[in-house]
Amino acid sequence: MKKSLLFIWFVILSVMIFIGGCKNPATEKSLTPNLVSATEKLFDLNMTASERDSMISTLESQLNDYTLIHRQPIDNSVPPALWFNPVPAGVEYAGIQKTIDWDLPASVVLPADENELCWYSVADLSVLIRAHKVSSLELTRLFLSRLKKYGDTLHCVITLTEERAYKQAKKADDELARGIYRGPLHGIPYGIKDLFAVEGYRTTWGAAPYKDQLRSETATVVKKLDEAGAVLLAKFSLGSLAMDDVWFGGLTRNPWDLNQGSSGSSAGSASATAAGLVPFAIGTETWGSIVSPCTRCGVTGLRPTFGRVSRSGAMALSWSMDKVGPICRSAFDCALVFKALLGPDGSDQSVTAYPFNYSSTVDITKLKVGYLKSLFNATDDNRVNDSLTLNQIRNMGITLTPVALPDSTTIPVKSLALILVAEAAAAFDDLTRSNKDDELNLQDRNAWPNIFRAAQFIPAVGYIQANRLRYKLIREMYDVMKNYDVIIAPSFGGNQLLVTNLTGNPCIVVPNGFDQKKHPTSISFLGNLYDEATLLAFARKFQDATPYNKQRPPLFIK
Repeated sequence: MKKSLLFIWFVILSVMIFIGGCKNPATEKSLTPNLVSATEKLFDLNMTASERDSMISTLESQLNDYTLIHRQPIDNSVPPALWFNPVPAGVEYAGIQKTIDWDLPASVVLPADENELCWYSVADLSVLIRAHKVSSLELTRLFLSRLKKYGDTLHCVITLTEERAYKQAKKADDELARGIYRGPLHGIPYGIKDLFAVEGYRTTWGAAPYKDQLRSETATVVKKLDEAGAVLLAKFSLGSLAMDDVWFGGLTRNPWDLNQGSSGSSAGSASATAAGLVPFAIGTETWGSIVSPCTRCGVTGLRPTFGRVSRSGAMALSWSMDKVGPICRSAFDCALVFKALLGPDGSDQSVTAYPFNYSSTVDITKLKVGYLKSLFNATDDNRVNDSLTLNQIRNMGITLTPVALPDSTTIPVKSLALILVAEAAAAFDDLTRSNKDDELNLQDRNAWPNIFRAAQFIPAVGYIQANRLRYKLIREMYDVMKNYDVIIAPSFGGNQLLVTNLTGNPCIVVPNGFDQKKHPTSISFLGNLYDEATLLAFARKFQDATPYNKQRPPLFIK
């Protein structure tokens, strides 16, 4: 028995050497045909004896290359020299950015109880500020007090940016007094997911190995919001390295049920927005990290088209899948915030300059709207609310056409998730090799440490082949979406969440009721590449006709 275990240990150690996972010098001639034969099974290969023998010198040379590469320090901010483009070959997107008439309220009444302002929309607060009925400093004090009062209850705040906030708020008020108005976000407080760098403040990525990290940069998203006049109050919790809702400070809570996590990974951004601790927040999504916490916390989130918003200054998880978007309490607020985030910055080369021509006067009855019938018919926890939502949309004068996303029998969509895994493992390769991954909170088989280690065994050829299938998926998705303005989907139905994150299509997730335990539920609206304007206008009309986004978690009303 001991000999058998010793042999297994020897094979495992040898494989680690083969892939460059061991620190032993590659120049030690440790590769043999038997080792290659044992390793083949990991990569779905079947070589002949002569082929194995012929490869040895080449493999030793490659191993030496791996070792030299691994010795080079590469910061998380350094991207690969490869850029993902979600646009199918031969398809062109064009247009001119028009001046947007936001159709903001002509007047908004100041409430007798200032605490009510915590539940006002971004749109309403902007009207109050511009009319000098409330100042940015007053709002900043109000929301900071709520963050201090409830932040520990929800475990949603990692760092308050209080000093910076008061300076920004004073600047916003001074500018307004001089007749300078930057737009609808002028003087509006907000919070940001703590994977974005803000100079002078920690950027922890929610992970213990980085809890004291200071980065000498400020993320483009924060700079753009500074230019729009918004006031940064806090850096919010995220699941450790953007997974789930557990960070080094604990579990971020759902404001509707403090015994439940807020889901992840934009955990704190969704939780704080739902509890009225900020009017809006910024989140990110790679595979559900906006959709999932917005569903759990009952708020509205926009996952834009890939390449719409710069990720410069943000933690990289997957260079070809990471996306930045607003988390608000309404689709209209998402539109206001999204406009401020758009556009190239000369740093993130994936960002495009397509226009965003939002209009509040869109006649949604003339839109072509599909729904994923087979997913709605499938048994799931939210089937009742989803069915009611479809009926509500039909009652708004909209004709719904059954449609299906690309068939997973022709493309193994779930298998394409290895693209995300391989890129994430590369982004945190140094964490794995240094064994500092042992400091992460979660250590089970489905947590990052194990995933990163296993990803070292994904062959480069397999990663590229997966991306070639992704190319086919993009084309098939385009062929479906080109016939519709909006497609309605159960938020977690089938593979739609993975499909649309792989293809880069935009999605807005909105609350659509409560389950039997009084937890919020949601539904998702999918759109064409770069057409967030139609998607947001459609979602706004739905919310104008329904009460779901106007509900407040009872524990946080005062």
